[in-house]
Amino acid sequence: MIHMLIRHKVADFAKWKPAYDAHASARQSAGLKELRLLRNTDNPNEVILLFSVEDPDKAKAFATSDDLRQAMQKAGVSDKPDVYFLD
Repeated sequence: MIHMLIRHKVADFAKWKPAYDAHASARQSAGLKELRLLRNTDNPNEVILLFSVEDPDKAKAFATSDDLRQAMQKAGVSDKPDVYFLD
């Protein structure tokens, strides 16, 4: 099974989380299933997400899409996300 791991910082987790939740249908359409949402204990505005991936090509397209970039901008992502595909 392939997994996608994303790490990024947000301006304010309390504002980011509702925007993230509102984008769930786009993640589902890309074949991503959230397994974990974690926050750094030293910096609660640093978020780590782990997803299972149904179709790696679809997931990679989603990870680089304008739709995701715009959603992250609106949600207050404050740095360039690190995205890893793992098996």
